Amino acid sequence: MAPVLLAVAHGSRDPAARTATRALLRLVRSLRPELTVRCGFLDLAQPSLAEALAHLSGARPILVPLLLGTGYHVRVDLPAALATADLPPTHLAPALGPHPLLAEALADRLAEAGAPADAPVVLAGAGSSDPSALADTARMAELLATRLGRPVAPAHLSAAEPTPHQAVVALQAAGHPAVALATYLLSPGFFARRAATTPARWSGAPLGAHPAVARLVLHRYDQARAAARLAAAA
Repeated sequence: MAPVLLAVAHGSRDPAARTATRALLRLVRSLRPELTVRCGFLDLAQPSLAEALAHLSGARPILVPLLLGTGYHVRVDLPAALATADLPPTHLAPALGPHPLLAEALADRLAEAGAPADAPVVLAGAGSSDPSALADTARMAELLATRLGRPVAPAHLSAAEPTPHQAVVALQAAGHPAVALATYLLSPGFFARRAATTPARWSGAPLGAHPAVARLVLHRYDQARAAARLAAAA
């Protein structure tokens, strides 16, 4: 049976978000042409995850969350979808983040925005009421700091503080008038527009179809497929 990677995106009403997801998956396919790559959405876009799983009935896909942290969707929604589709838990890959490949992509987006190598950085994550998701953002800030060689302050666009605006203003008040913002989001949309309203001098674009993100999608797929094979052989 041919291997199948089923990417699971959050979903958005914004057409630009769906365009970004499709562009990322085209890049994934270009890196591994022999792999069948499909997509389902958790909300607000089609096909839904349930529809995508039904269409792939019998293919036993590996689900790769296009999500940056281990929040409710990864811990609850996706395992429930696997169970409904009669797929074992090993067919779910980890969330994309945190990971050094994302630090590579974030650093590139900052450079593309013109941020100099000495500018202090705020990492703007989506935010969550889930402590594990907030911890993932904090860890991602550490990985980006290692990549850049300077401190990175984590911030949250919803449900937690500091907000990106607060974090930028705090750095400015501490004597850093020119602050850079790393947008820790996969796609354009509501949160990306909110991130762009801070007083940061430079704001990196969402990660989008970056080659490092595409490599990470395949890495997470390979991790889960190896685990599934081990479990099946046990």
